[in-house]
Amino acid sequence: MGIATETIIILVIILHLYFLLLEMFLWEKPYGRKIFGLNRQFAVESKAMAANQGLYNGFLAAGLIWGMLAGPAAVSILTFFLICIIIAGIFGGLTVSSKIIWIQALPAAAGLMLVLL
Repeated sequence: MGIATETIIILVIILHLYFLLLEMFLWEKPYGRKIFGLNRQFAVESKAMAANQGLYNGFLAAGLIWGMLAGPAAVSILTFFLICIIIAGIFGGLTVSSKIIWIQALPAAAGLMLVLL
């Protein structure tokens, strides 16, 4: 795996760990509400849902970390998790905010292209 591939995958890992942090721990805080454009009441009411979503983002990051360390199985593992992230990003972009496509799906797609080259 080349430096460009590793760099993009590390970026995607960092993004998903950031999403975990935002959704699990900062959702109700002023910074989290500002990032997601939430009012206090909605943030309180949706806290459990957001924490669940953050946990899933953590699992995606963990899968990419596993793939980075997997040796001969790396391509298969990274391909699977990057495709999961792309699908989640497209779905989020279509159902929540089109920004999700650019922030989540596009970096994962770039990583997938590099992994498969």
